[in-house]
Amino acid sequence: MTGLAARLLRHRAGPAAATVLALTVGVLILVAMGTLVESGLRFRAEPRLWATADVVVANRTVSHTFKEFGDTTTSTVALPEGGTVDAAVVDRIRQVPGVAAVAGDDAVVIGSPAAVGHGWDTYSFTGRRIAAGAAPRADDEVLVDTRFGVAPGDRIDLVVGGVGRSYLVSGTTETGTAAVFFTDAQAARLSAHPGRVDAIGVRMVPGADVGAVREIASAAGATTYAGNDRGTVEQSDNLAARTLLVEAGSAFGGYVVLLIIFVVAGTIGLSVRHRRRDLALLRAVAATPGQVRRMLIAEAALLALVGSAVGGPAGLLAARWVHGELVERGFVPASFPMTGGLFAVPAAVGTAVLVAVLAALVAARRVTGIKPIEALGEIAVEPRRNGRVRLIAGVLTLAAAGTSGAFTLGAGGSTGALAGAAGMLYLFVIAVALLAPRINAYAARLLTPLLPRVWRVSGYLAAANLRANAQGMATVLTALVLSVGFGGSVWFLQTNLERQTATQSSAGTLAERVIVAPGGLPEDAAREIREMTGVRAATGVRRTQVVVRALGGIEPVGAQSVDPAGITSTMDLAVRAGNLADLRAGTVAVSATQASSSGWDVGDRADLWLGDGTPVTLDVIAIYNRGLGFGDVTLAAETVAGHTAGNTNDEVLVSAGPEADTALATWSAGKPGTEVLDAATRTRLISTDLALGAWLNRLLIAVMVGYAALAAATTMVMAALARCRELALLQLVGVTRRQIRAMVQAEQAGLLGTAVLIGATIAALTLSAIVNGLTGSPIPYVPPLGWVAVLGGTTLLALATTVWPVRRLLGAPPIDSIGVKE
Repeated sequence: MTGLAARLLRHRAGPAAATVLALTVGVLILVAMGTLVESGLRFRAEPRLWATADVVVANRTVSHTFKEFGDTTTSTVALPEGGTVDAAVVDRIRQVPGVAAVAGDDAVVIGSPAAVGHGWDTYSFTGRRIAAGAAPRADDEVLVDTRFGVAPGDRIDLVVGGVGRSYLVSGTTETGTAAVFFTDAQAARLSAHPGRVDAIGVRMVPGADVGAVREIASAAGATTYAGNDRGTVEQSDNLAARTLLVEAGSAFGGYVVLLIIFVVAGTIGLSVRHRRRDLALLRAVAATPGQVRRMLIAEAALLALVGSAVGGPAGLLAARWVHGELVERGFVPASFPMTGGLFAVPAAVGTAVLVAVLAALVAARRVTGIKPIEALGEIAVEPRRNGRVRLIAGVLTLAAAGTSGAFTLGAGGSTGALAGAAGMLYLFVIAVALLAPRINAYAARLLTPLLPRVWRVSGYLAAANLRANAQGMATVLTALVLSVGFGGSVWFLQTNLERQTATQSSAGTLAERVIVAPGGLPEDAAREIREMTGVRAATGVRRTQVVVRALGGIEPVGAQSVDPAGITSTMDLAVRAGNLADLRAGTVAVSATQASSSGWDVGDRADLWLGDGTPVTLDVIAIYNRGLGFGDVTLAAETVAGHTAGNTNDEVLVSAGPEADTALATWSAGKPGTEVLDAATRTRLISTDLALGAWLNRLLIAVMVGYAALAAATTMVMAALARCRELALLQLVGVTRRQIRAMVQAEQAGLLGTAVLIGATIAALTLSAIVNGLTGSPIPYVPPLGWVAVLGGTTLLALATTVWPVRRLLGAPPIDSIGVKE
């Protein structure tokens, strides 16, 4: 049957081309996303700092074990600030028999230039030799990586803890990272967490057992890393890039797979539906149901392979382009290796072939399930009855969509909101696909008295056609609803997040001035500024993350640590319960969405983990609304002191009169790079940073919306081209071409109106659910021209993909087309 399938495809170039286009673009997207995921999964962090260590002891994750439906589950997440280990563990490991060398790393976060500092003992584990100069011998000397472009004898300015210091470069080395090596004593003094070390490197004598080292590490709450896992201890940009690629590629790749199922199933199903005459004839001349199914499967497989042959290489090129953009925009380091799609390409091709074959099987079910003599009769008129199973499935899916919507509207956390909203969107579209014939029939009955009033005879014909072809136009309705639903929901999602974040930050910042510096500001900066003449209040702010319990486990959420003194004069978090003035060590304020998600209220005790994995129990003293602008958790600076990677503030909010300007300018001039900004400038910078950070999301959302639009376009072109005999027959019985064009326009107006109404409703519900889950407001923001663009674009798409094919069909003599089967 493969040969017959290939010959038939040559005579059905239009539907075949539409299906190949859908499959090609789908494979292209899957290969691109799959290559990103594969690159992340296959990446193995190369140990640089601990290159010669046999074992590295560190604390990099936090785990929480809980029971769910009677089963015990453990959830593990990476620590946002990186964990630390008690420095006393170094001496305990040193006493273990078989340990040849051990070093505790006092990691020092250098703000400017961006780098990480280490003690000299750690350098011996890098396996590197000094390229030039010598080791640092005094506290004002450093050994630096060659990438800093300095030579022995030069001076280098480093900002540590928000304080600038000048060091003499004693030597240079090549470690492959932006590393600076201090004397051990200086590294210990500069460390943000005295008495604790970032990691411990252990070198064993040959044949020694590391079991005792593991026991000591476990007793201290740390983990031992050996072999290739040693590289994961070093908190490098490559590790962050790996997480980004895997999470982004997996999430959007999964959405695209669902889109491909909709698109390919729709195009193949429509193609088979329009070939009922051919298939009925084959059944009438003794073709068995199995032979027809095999022929359709062969056709679908051939089309999928052709699409894959084009989409696979194109997807690799697209992945290369995306990687270049990610590097250029700072999402991924240039050193991050990208794979060639060794697994991504076969997975994408297999997915395309599987979806196409299953779609062909489903589409062929009705044709192959009836007797041969009945097959010819089936194609004479449109079947009027729909399966009861389809109706029940549609109603159940619609109910599930409503349940998902209720869950999303009640979800407080971002994860629950986004997951529930995405599920709601797909469930609604599936429900529309299942109920589309009945929706079309009901809409046709409503439009029957209206269309003739507007289009007269053509409107009468359009209404009759919509009633008779309700089931045949189901795929078209689904494609249009999918396009409007995606365009009206996910397209505006990022816009809402950015706008809400900037708006909340602007509205909640009471301070007239904001002081920032490239390497951060010292912890005592707010105190110094507070003592200046004309300054009413000054609040140091550091952005961090904490780990909280969430549905299905634990997750990190955005947080800020602040100096509580005068906080109510510099920021307004829109407190809805409690009093932010009560914030101090041992207390916490949380956003309304986080409080709802975690079940916290004012006066409750909140159990969470700080960024370095330290468990704390804090009293909830306030619940506020502006979580997007200021973080879902607000802590006192004293609570997080010693538990962050650095000991600096990201900014200082200053509430002061004009008389303080001179003092602030003088103070900032003594600290190179420090700037005094007004609140409006800070808001603009935040908006710019949000837009830059959202580039990847915008790209992936644009791909999804574009593919949904492509689905609608190909489906409508196929449906229009399949009306060749129908339009020819109308001309032969006396209907003019002008009346036929008006009839088609009336049909599109009715169908488009139905699709837009349903799609806009789905989009509004989905977008409202997301915005409510993330901001607490059920009313989303849509740009003034947003809905005009979505609805206008959908209208133009529908008209262009229908009117143009119909004009092409009407250009041929009707007598030549009356015998054509498509």
